[in-house]
Amino acid sequence: MRDEPLRSRYTLPAFDPGFRAGLLELFRWRRDVRHFQRTPLPSGTLQRLLEIACLAPSVGLSQPWRFVIVEDEARRASIRACFEACNSQALRDQQPGKARLYARLKLAGLAEAPVQVAVFTDRETLQGHGLGRRTMPEMIEYSGVIAIHTLWLAARAEGIGVGWVSILDPSRIAAILDTPPKWKLIGYLCIGYPEEECETPELERQGWEQRSSPASTIITR
Repeated sequence: MRDEPLRSRYTLPAFDPGFRAGLLELFRWRRDVRHFQRTPLPSGTLQRLLEIACLAPSVGLSQPWRFVIVEDEARRASIRACFEACNSQALRDQQPGKARLYARLKLAGLAEAPVQVAVFTDRETLQGHGLGRRTMPEMIEYSGVIAIHTLWLAARAEGIGVGWVSILDPSRIAAILDTPPKWKLIGYLCIGYPEEECETPELERQGWEQRSSPASTIITR
């Protein structure tokens, strides 16, 4: 006797129009936050959000993400110093027309965010047995990115903001956090309650860039 089709064994939850409309609002209000309140997150919140992040898809079911919660004040200070050095160099590299605006931008909440998490991927994990990585080994990093986005949306649904800090030297961050050599930094996250809420990206409000129309990014062959 043949097994029943999987679709008859499991019941998909009813994602009704109201749920889909709420999900669309969540996407719209998912902002990169740089201005944080210092209010701590409720006990257990970070652990729960990280567990939700682990529901993300990953190449070959490798689950390569590694979350390093940064609480030590000396390490945090070193990471801020790394950001300041990298940001100063980025400012020097700006075109004259953009340099003054760049200098006014707040690009990290490292001094205020109550929670900070460095996200790495283990490029030599044995989990998944290498499936899907032979021709595109970078899929390991992409899996880490999806985990970050999953965490981001889960946090936003609870009124918690996330800021992704990329103006950092990955090798310096790895040294500060004393991580294994084969781990690769994917992102450094600042997490906490935002000082303000806005549907429009801050870089757009500050005049740095305008959001493109979706139509300009879709190509049919």
